Amino acid sequence: MIQTPHVLKIDKLDDPAFVHGFSTIALGSVGLTHAPDPVPVLASRRAFARALNIEVEPFTTVGAVHGSAVARVDEPLDVVQGVDGLITDQRGVALFATFADCYPIVLWDPNRRCAGLAHAGWRGTMAGVAKVAVKAMHDEFGSAPADIRAGIGPGICGRCYEVGGEVASQFDARFVTPGAGDRFLLDLAAANRAELEEAGLSEVHVLGICTKESDFLPSHRRTPDGTRFGAIVALR
Repeated sequence: MIQTPHVLKIDKLDDPAFVHGFSTIALGSVGLTHAPDPVPVLASRRAFARALNIEVEPFTTVGAVHGSAVARVDEPLDVVQGVDGLITDQRGVALFATFADCYPIVLWDPNRRCAGLAHAGWRGTMAGVAKVAVKAMHDEFGSAPADIRAGIGPGICGRCYEVGGEVASQFDARFVTPGAGDRFLLDLAAANRAELEEAGLSEVHVLGICTKESDFLPSHRRTPDGTRFGAIVALR
């Protein structure tokens, strides 16, 4: 019997100075917004931090409004409202966001020792949240885009993400394929990868795990019960 991992990582981003990971249902739901009881959710968040060998409370949480605003974080906060991306160059700060089909995008600049985390659904992708986060790291910390390494975590894949014409028409045709009837299939991972490469990044690594196809990750499209997985980014 294969045991569900507690945390997923992108191996090519491994670095002693950089912490990142994506939780699975083996740790439970880490989403507070739709939770009937916050106690087990907070316990799951603490277990997630332990699994990554960090001790940071509170997590500094992305408010996630499906836009492109990005904020700099210099000290631990609770929630940064009105943003879909956070960046930091401070140890002792754990950037955190929750997901259930949208994509986590993690950013790491080993030269300037700074990092970022973005939440990218279709609206955030269309608004360019990944590109805005790269620009923010350049503006705030002096990061050269070519030095930034990016990872695109789990999310709903281009085989499963069915959208209507009003959404599909907003994306470049290379990310859209015909679906059933009047529906279309949208590849958000490919769209975000292209956006990061256009921003000047040469290292963009895609985990390639679909939330809808994987029973060890929450998926709003598969089971809209409010369950969420999380992403953490931190510096050592």
